[in-house]
Amino acid sequence: AEAIRYALNRMPKARGYLDDGRLELDNNTCERSIRPIALGRKNYLFMGSIGGGKAAAIAYALIETAKMNDVDPEAWLTWVLQRLPDHKINRIDELMPWNWQPEKA
Repeated sequence: AEAIRYALNRMPKARGYLDDGRLELDNNTCERSIRPIALGRKNYLFMGSIGGGKAAAIAYALIETAKMNDVDPEAWLTWVLQRLPDHKINRIDELMPWNWQPEKA
């Protein structure tokens, strides 16, 4: 009875995918995106420092976010890093991968 009550109490949040078509029923996409990190876990023990580990985590998050938005991470990050020093913080959303358009060659 306790397990059923537990599940029923969490049902409204668990059914969020019914309200938002962008949400998936499972987390397979997330699992696939973190697979390279899990495979390299032993190597990351030697990141050098806590700060180095945090920097790597941020870099991985940016790269995977770009990939999830069908954006070339290298091209997007190059574009962002060129604009970031002069960009207004209150307009940071303009630099997000879902707002980026590749420049025509």
